Amino acid sequence: MPLPQEFHDIAKRVNNWGRWGDDDEIGTLNLITHQAVREAAAGIRSGRRIPLALPLRHDGVQTGVIPGRVNPLHTMTAVNQEIFGPGTVATSDDVVTMGLQAATHWDGLAHVSHSGRLYNNRPADSVTAHGGATRLGIEKATPVASRGVLLDVARVHGTERLPGGHAVTPEDLDAAEELAGTAVRSGDVVLVRTGQLRHYLDGDRQAYAFPSPGLSLRTPEWFRARDVAAVANDTLTFEIFPPEIEDLWMPVHALHLVEMGMPQGQNWNLEELSTACAEEGRYAFFLSAMAEPFVGGTGAPVAPVAIL
Repeated sequence: MPLPQEFHDIAKRVNNWGRWGDDDEIGTLNLITHQAVREAAAGIRSGRRIPLALPLRHDGVQTGVIPGRVNPLHTMTAVNQEIFGPGTVATSDDVVTMGLQAATHWDGLAHVSHSGRLYNNRPADSVTAHGGATRLGIEKATPVASRGVLLDVARVHGTERLPGGHAVTPEDLDAAEELAGTAVRSGDVVLVRTGQLRHYLDGDRQAYAFPSPGLSLRTPEWFRARDVAAVANDTLTFEIFPPEIEDLWMPVHALHLVEMGMPQGQNWNLEELSTACAEEGRYAFFLSAMAEPFVGGTGAPVAPVAIL
């Protein structure tokens, strides 16, 4: 179905085209200033490091629903091979074939288009079969190193995992922000925990994929009002799936990536971080989460680390 007027109205309110110039290709990552990084680093207290990436494995989160987005296929190309002759140092090498968005990843700004346009009014056909994203490629993204804030919506609701039909609302984010005890501010990277990943960690890939809680169509304005630099969560689809409006597929992706120029992350493991934040009584931390710079990529794997 055509995008409804409600979508276009929200798009106008959150749009960032031209905000950082007509040639801008990094969108809201412009909000991660040197000052924001210094302040984030100054907030490190215990030095506790929490990994947020899923292991890259052949039986990962992908189930085949998204064509071509395959789990990692790991192949050895050399095993203890003495390539310089008998008795010399031996090496082992390997290769991986995988979808760039197969596991824990960032969606780049070229990942989604609508109405024939990408972020900052770039034409959608600048993504080509041979060159990939010739504009807005993931390699253009500047390093994501800033203050992270965990908005633990599942904990707010007193549950380990939100039900599959739960659309995370601005009211949910407000309540999680209150739990966090800190106001989300410009340049922050917000991590939204639903608990959905527990399905995958318990061995049920199908339940993890569908149905899934996720961000509501009403939330992009919440992030825009706070000038958030990037958002990630612990689901396969990021937004609620199936969609909250029948046949309106991936509207939050379009608002974040196309209108706001805000990177979006999926399949982040926030379980250990949730426990650590509750134990330490603080939900803000230094976050390092740079995307692998695949030239022309519309997304890329990331191995994020939260440092408390």
